[in-house]
Amino acid sequence: MSSLQETFYVPARIHYGLSLHAHLIGCSSTCFYCGKLRWMSVQRMFAHHQGFVLPVWNQSDLPPSCSTKSTHMFKKVVIANRGEIAVRIIRSCREMGIGTVALYSDADRMAKHVLLADEAYHIGAASSQESYLNVEKIIAVARACGADALHPGYGFLSENSHLARMCESAGIAFIGPRAETIEQMGDKIAAREAMIAAGVPVVPGIERQLDSAADAESLCQQIGFPVILKAAAGGGGKGMRLIRTLEEVRSAYETARSEALASFGDATVYIEKYIEEPHHIEFQILGDKQGNIIHLYDRECSIQRRHQKVIEESPSPFLTDELRQRMGATAVAAAKAVGYVGAGTIEFLVDRQGNYYFLEMNTRLQVEHPVTEEVIGLDLVKEQIFIAAGQPLQYKQTDIVQRGHAIECRVCAEDPENNFMPAPGVVCQLTEPNGLGIRIDGYIYEGYEIPIWYDPMISKLIVHAVKREYAIERMCRALDEYKITGVTTNIAYLNAILHMPDFVNGDYNTAFLEQNGEAIADYCCTNHPSDEQAEELEDLALIAAHIDYLNLLEKSGGSSTSSTSADPSNRWREFGKRKGVLGI
Repeated sequence: MSSLQETFYVPARIHYGLSLHAHLIGCSSTCFYCGKLRWMSVQRMFAHHQGFVLPVWNQSDLPPSCSTKSTHMFKKVVIANRGEIAVRIIRSCREMGIGTVALYSDADRMAKHVLLADEAYHIGAASSQESYLNVEKIIAVARACGADALHPGYGFLSENSHLARMCESAGIAFIGPRAETIEQMGDKIAAREAMIAAGVPVVPGIERQLDSAADAESLCQQIGFPVILKAAAGGGGKGMRLIRTLEEVRSAYETARSEALASFGDATVYIEKYIEEPHHIEFQILGDKQGNIIHLYDRECSIQRRHQKVIEESPSPFLTDELRQRMGATAVAAAKAVGYVGAGTIEFLVDRQGNYYFLEMNTRLQVEHPVTEEVIGLDLVKEQIFIAAGQPLQYKQTDIVQRGHAIECRVCAEDPENNFMPAPGVVCQLTEPNGLGIRIDGYIYEGYEIPIWYDPMISKLIVHAVKREYAIERMCRALDEYKITGVTTNIAYLNAILHMPDFVNGDYNTAFLEQNGEAIADYCCTNHPSDEQAEELEDLALIAAHIDYLNLLEKSGGSSTSSTSADPSNRWREFGKRKGVLGI
């Protein structure tokens, strides 16, 4: 390959160039360096490398504005996470030719990210505190294996400034923002102050911590009910309490402080005015080390249960084009105010009149990032890696265009009929949907035991279509095809949500699940069997299969082998019985 490098260049942003198809000279093609559609001269040339036939570009034919020389790129990345996000990161690194290192606890010895990574290291017991939250162990493994970068994923230590600083001290690149930015935006009070200074609208409230329950009662009366208590160091709905009357303040204050301390190690709480039935809309941003910042448009995240997102979509059906542009500009201004570097999210609350307020900034990759990838066409994990390696953004704001519509459903091993209690267990049978416009980011497989120690989300089902109506239809079809046995999941619950008229019409807000709870439950009962009914149906299927098998034996004179081998359809039937009915 060395002789070819003198004349030709294999694009660095795709794995060995395998996804680059050869074109006739003078064609319209997407540039792999800047992502733009260009008219360029591409020669039909091929190179042989390790048994593969690789298409390559003549270096003289590359667009002049595109970099043909790769700057420093990482050789090995440690992934300080687990589950579907670890699998997601491994796949992007593999396409870039970067080695990956998985970390695993006792509960994750046979997890998919461990099986996919180039290297894997045990870091402790099943408890998160002894494994995925143990900064010292993670850094020790990163040093020992010779990694030059670390990706924190989301959750766990993804917004931990101590980890970012430890990486810096160890000479390991942290694929995320600077530690100072994590600290500033992780403290919700400091974040509010920074946004106010930058002229970004914030929810009315106080810019200081509460000193006591009495202090909270006094401030609640000044602001006016309803108000919401929030953990200063928090997120994800933890440490949050809605207060509608003065009598609720003292109890809510104590409960919120206790939950904030348990979840984040910091009991500090503050008060904001509660906006009734808002939309929760966020903007994805990217910022490089050269000071360039762009947004990748919006995601509608208003389908929430207990402040936890359930379904997300992009673009938001609520925003007008004018409001979308204004909010995007505000998101960029907010990121510039703190000198943001990496991939992040600016979250807003939007009221019925279209007034929007800064909610918080997530200094990490979001769970729902795939919907943005689908409508924008960028791999956000790769962009994070390029930025961390010091490369400038390859796109200007005018290059970013939303195409089509994407929806994401969070599939969890939980029981909607039992207050959404986690439902760990062994996956007996797994049939995942596929087809045009369907993507699954997951980590389970048949025979895998879902552990009780971690978040119950087992996959994200994402669909993309040319418009929202078709995306909803595609998601409903995909959910119908998605079959998981052995554990209880929320698939039927998600399907019911997509059939609610308010969702279909795009006329919903953060109160949707509360307002439609009974209708969703009725739909599930009418269209999906309960666990007891499912067991009865499975028993009936098993009996029917056995009767059919006995008839087959009788027709073949007592030998199933001869009949099965003679008729291919019988062999498929036998396979179906074993896999689908018996779950093997």
